[in-house]
Amino acid sequence: MKNNLLQLAAVSAALISSGYAPQTADACSRVCYHGADSTYVVARCLDWKTPIPTNLYVYPAGIQKVSSNQPGAISWTSKYGAVYAVGYDGGITEGMNEKGLVVNGLFCKGTVYSNPDTEGRPPMSLAMFVGWLLDLNATTDECIEVLKKHDFNIGGATFDGGTVSALHWGITDASGHSVIVEFDNGEIKINEMGDIYAMTNDPQWPSMSAIVNYWDKVGGMNFLPGSVSSPDRCVRANYFAHHVEAVSDPDLAVSIARSVLVCSCVPYTYLIQGEPNVSSTQWRSYADIKSRRYFFDIVTNMGYYYIDLKKCDLRPGAPIMKLDTSKETKLIGEANQAMFKSPGFTPMY
Repeated sequence: MKNNLLQLAAVSAALISSGYAPQTADACSRVCYHGADSTYVVARCLDWKTPIPTNLYVYPAGIQKVSSNQPGAISWTSKYGAVYAVGYDGGITEGMNEKGLVVNGLFCKGTVYSNPDTEGRPPMSLAMFVGWLLDLNATTDECIEVLKKHDFNIGGATFDGGTVSALHWGITDASGHSVIVEFDNGEIKINEMGDIYAMTNDPQWPSMSAIVNYWDKVGGMNFLPGSVSSPDRCVRANYFAHHVEAVSDPDLAVSIARSVLVCSCVPYTYLIQGEPNVSSTQWRSYADIKSRRYFFDIVTNMGYYYIDLKKCDLRPGAPIMKLDTSKETKLIGEANQAMFKSPGFTPMY
């Protein structure tokens, strides 16, 4: 008991030093379900205090893009087709490419993107960062090699009345290899997730992994932290991801991943008196990497649906396709037929 109390005190100190406040619910949870026979499902929820309209776009390979509208921007031609979730029709929140690489952006208040050494590097807009990784890389290791070069300076527009997009990213590929990418005072930190299957928001990964490891020793069969705080959500998602059945059936795998994620979501319209920054879950996504299906689950809809990338035309020269989620509120199951040809989204550089 004494050792447990000492460990808990150490964890509490880490939380205080990281600026964690018990009554604050930041935004978003992400969990990777490890099934059987190389089945992996990356499930995430987007939580925010005001609506973030999000549409789905499928981009084929072979499209020329730029990282920013500022001088010296990076330009590239996409090697791989991908499905993107695009917030405000202006910035890529997350997505999955045809090779099964999945990248998700989650809020992290401790993020500092730049320092004096990075300010002269080519500009990289947050609106395009996820797309840049998905367009040019097939694996997590390839992303790591690109990021280690750090030959860019990342930044982007504010949103929702001036909120800074302070983010960190989870990356998972078809092998199940997962990392978390964070910016710490302008330095890129690449954290191997190893045997931890979940991520949320604050604190940054070194402190968060210490919290998760503490609770892993405590055990969760009879007791788990139950608040909507970021560490509590991370602990719950990780525990259940380790203690559900590993299956190979793709439909059941997505259902299991969905049920694990819901345990760490914030109920829609939930509020804490006197805490204006509590964020309830707006939508969830489930990337079935093996089947190349990207599911989208808006909490106010009657059901959820998916884009089957294997049935999309991702060849160079194929059209960009869009699914307008505000108009397709009754979709259930495969939603490829609901997409239509569209111009690309306009980045909010």
